[in-house]
Amino acid sequence: MSGPILSQLQQRERQLGPLSDVDSTGDRPWTSWLLARDDDDIAWLLFDKRDAAVNVLSEAALNELGEILDGLEQDRPKALVLRSAKDTGFCVGADINEFLEMKDAAVVTAKLRSAHAVVNRLAELPIPTVAIIHGSCLGGGLEVALCCAYRLALPDARMGLPEIRLGLHPGLGGTARLTHLIDPVKAMSLMLTGQTLDARRAKSAGLVDKVIEERHVLRAIQAILSGDLKRQGSGLKERLLTTSPARHLEARQMRNKSAEKVNPQHYPAPEALITLWEEHGDDPEAMREAEIRSFAELMPTATAQNLIRIFFLREKMKRLTKTAAAPVRRVHVVGAGAMGGDIAGWCAYQGLRVTLFDTDPAMIARAVKKTAALCQRKHLSEAGTRDVLDRLIPDPGRYGVAHADLVIEAVPEKIAIKQAVYEEIEPRLKPEAVLATNTSSIPLTELANILQDPGRFVGLHFFNPVAKMQLVEVVLQDRAQDAAIDRAKGFVGQIDRLPTVVASAPGFLVNRVLMPYLMEAIQMVDEGIAAEAIDLCAEAFGMPVGPIELADQVGLDICLDVARMLDDRLDTPMAPIPDWFEEWIAEGRLGRKSGHGFYRWKEGQPRKKEDAGAVDPERTDRLLLPMLNTCVACLRQGVIDDPELLDGAMIFGTGFAPFRGGPLHYARSRGIAEIVATLEKLAEHHGERFKPDPDWQKLSSA
Repeated sequence: MSGPILSQLQQRERQLGPLSDVDSTGDRPWTSWLLARDDDDIAWLLFDKRDAAVNVLSEAALNELGEILDGLEQDRPKALVLRSAKDTGFCVGADINEFLEMKDAAVVTAKLRSAHAVVNRLAELPIPTVAIIHGSCLGGGLEVALCCAYRLALPDARMGLPEIRLGLHPGLGGTARLTHLIDPVKAMSLMLTGQTLDARRAKSAGLVDKVIEERHVLRAIQAILSGDLKRQGSGLKERLLTTSPARHLEARQMRNKSAEKVNPQHYPAPEALITLWEEHGDDPEAMREAEIRSFAELMPTATAQNLIRIFFLREKMKRLTKTAAAPVRRVHVVGAGAMGGDIAGWCAYQGLRVTLFDTDPAMIARAVKKTAALCQRKHLSEAGTRDVLDRLIPDPGRYGVAHADLVIEAVPEKIAIKQAVYEEIEPRLKPEAVLATNTSSIPLTELANILQDPGRFVGLHFFNPVAKMQLVEVVLQDRAQDAAIDRAKGFVGQIDRLPTVVASAPGFLVNRVLMPYLMEAIQMVDEGIAAEAIDLCAEAFGMPVGPIELADQVGLDICLDVARMLDDRLDTPMAPIPDWFEEWIAEGRLGRKSGHGFYRWKEGQPRKKEDAGAVDPERTDRLLLPMLNTCVACLRQGVIDDPELLDGAMIFGTGFAPFRGGPLHYARSRGIAEIVATLEKLAEHHGERFKPDPDWQKLSSA
């Protein structure tokens, strides 16, 4: 028994276990697959994309699968077992790079028909077919697994169809196969949300037939062959839900629920998926055919192309975290307030050992309670929650400082308070430890003046709420050493966040760009425009919430502090601060946290007038174009040096309308000349704050 294939298989004995005696000869004929038969005439097909850490389902991989099926159809084994040879998982989905080339619906249709022809042959093989799933099994990878008669999941498996996040829906037969395998309403919910399921929840939903340990794989396959392991199947309830009256009723409810989350005019994929199931949910073959047409129509849309662009922006930001720095194992957080407590809890949730200090023990207790609530929202088991809380250690004596790889200061935004913290903890830091501040506005050069070793000092600016906002600004200061910067970037990746590196300029990047937007909205209120009408314009553009509601959420006192700081430190003007706004704050009218700001707040929600009027395009431009203008200024002034990372930061840090691809991408799409002309017109009517930045023309030629 020899040969390159056998050698490849034996190197993966942990996954293959029973294949130690496989008989295989010849060179490896495929770049994405390994195939061998064992002594029981069971064929083992391993997904193993050459020279890659993960499996992706490319056109080439599908073509090779077609060749493999040719052989299996001619010389049938007793069964076919499909699994991955990668530690990272089964398959992370389609090769998104190929999506960049598919902007013509006719081309997409032709490619999908070829792909469907291959996976349909897998589904129709007249032998038992078994998918063994571990790690990530997403998108096209799960659609291939759905073509197998049986699915067995290892405990670490995670499954989902997240195509909706790319402005698409499943396109390899998954819409029909999933809705006919499990409760169709549950299946539609999984696809409409892009939700992933762990092995236990996938078994409960009927997506997998059994959850097994690796050592039991061979026994489970034998049980399948002997008929002792029964397949999951649709029950009476599921069959009733596929009837035409039930589909129409459920589809109406799905549309209402989807419209609460996204505007169907901006995001057409949910409506396309709902219509697909509503019209063809009782006929799998017709649904797969309609799926091809629907997917091909979605792919060239601006929404899909921009969301695909965001996918690559995310990957680019993830690459910033891949440094040679030693990983952070222990974190000490100083300050258990709204930000510090949430940062500590998130780090513990992500597996780090965290010590948390505050002068008020009640604040630490509240942070622990909020972390427990986070675990509940994330559906952790009792044991999992206990593990997280065990890692979050109240530390009133600050003993954790001496053991921490990273200390994060998150005390109030006062230089004297922060520097007092540094004086106390710096002498106790390990030599290689990084000291970080979560300041949102204070220049790091001022904070660093008191430090004996400013080379270890960086900014890690998180956004509220920490558990939802994906961006962390890694803020530089002149004397920061590369080792500290790299370790900070690596840490951001460790806690599943996206970094962007910015200079220690006033407001850094996100707050600098956001404040002209918020202050212009406040100026419009000063002019007598209703808050609801202002928010409507921004929300119609695609912002997650309007600027008035956002100001209330951030806190009107914080908005005022940042606006004053930027006004003091920058030459470029913003809308003036009205006297009544300052009076509100002096009276304690601070927004959501006080229950009253521009809106009255009840149970965490603003109480708005229902009739906000019509969207006014000029008002929309007054809100959005100062933000775009400031983006160009930040590039010119070196706050950030990469336009793509700027777009990514604004999407992941503020929720800037994702379907528009980012503020600078939107500006290019709309036309630089039109943006500049509109800014000039606004400057004539409303003042110098709208004067176009001189570097707009550079952006147009970039």
